[in-house]
Amino acid sequence: MLFHVKMIVQLPPDMDPAKAAQLKADEKQLAQRLQREGKWRHLWRIAGQYANYSVFDLASVEELHDTLMQLPLFPYMQISIDGLCRHPSSIHTDDR
Repeated sequence: MLFHVKMIVQLPPDMDPAKAAQLKADEKQLAQRLQREGKWRHLWRIAGQYANYSVFDLASVEELHDTLMQLPLFPYMQISIDGLCRHPSSIHTDDR
């Protein structure tokens, strides 16, 4: 199943800079692993915001939930999710 996910990160202004840097490094490591595994198919930064649009390819809503909750920055995110399905006018056969 494909999911379009918007993540807006809102770190507390008084967060220790070292803690913020570690959370970001841990997030990057996990995001890159999930991309290599094909689960986090696309990742785009939203210009001018600490936010991204992503496409996840996971077996279920439950797997998406579990994956998002693993993200180190999850406690500081506002997340919106849309399920995706193939459009009949798409010229691509694999949507990759």
